[in-house]
Amino acid sequence: MQFSPNNGDFTFVSSTEAEELSGTISSPDIKLNMGSDSGKDPYATTFLRQRGYGWLLEVEEEDSEDSKPLLEELDIDLKDIYYKIRCVLMPMPSLGYNRQVVRDNPDFWGPLAVVLLFSMISIYGQFRVVSWIVTIWIFGSLTIFLLARVLGGEVSYGQVLGVIGYSLLPLIVIAPLLLVIGGFEVVSTLIKLFGVFWAAYSAASLLVGDEFKTKKPLLIYPIFLLYIYFLSLYTGV
Repeated sequence: MQFSPNNGDFTFVSSTEAEELSGTISSPDIKLNMGSDSGKDPYATTFLRQRGYGWLLEVEEEDSEDSKPLLEELDIDLKDIYYKIRCVLMPMPSLGYNRQVVRDNPDFWGPLAVVLLFSMISIYGQFRVVSWIVTIWIFGSLTIFLLARVLGGEVSYGQVLGVIGYSLLPLIVIAPLLLVIGGFEVVSTLIKLFGVFWAAYSAASLLVGDEFKTKKPLLIYPIFLLYIYFLSLYTGV
């Protein structure tokens, strides 16, 4: 007895005829397409999603925050730092710089770079004072901040720390001159005084506002002494 299905894929034969038959069964050619070239999902994708395994096909998208530049991650604005440096080195109001940005928009990396640069220059004087310069910057700024708050000033510690750090730039400028004319005591002393007055004026003009009124000398004098101490750490006096 022989049965022939309508689709023609299989043929059933009797047991007596089965001994004379031989052959192979070819497997269907199934291709797994993980792409999305067509509008419909392929069979494998549909199969996984129907059984709750669709998460295997998901691709994580990269977060845009992870691809930020290193300077942006560290909150370092080189243009802003360069502008603040110019404001400190040229404190005259007639030059037209908005010097209040040094106080109103404080940052940490710019003053730290200035202090570290001053520390590296001070190695020519005494190597052991490098750590002291950073320490005096932190605690000296804290002293000026506390004194300013006691006198009624509206400043934050971050603002004082930034202004004091940036205002070390005049001492860095005069450092090469002191190396050249170190043998001339009179000229060297005048340059030291000029550098200290320059640094103290840059810092005091930013930190000592109109709110201090008649109390301005009480804050200007400690700032002046602080930069004298910075210079003494450089010269080794």
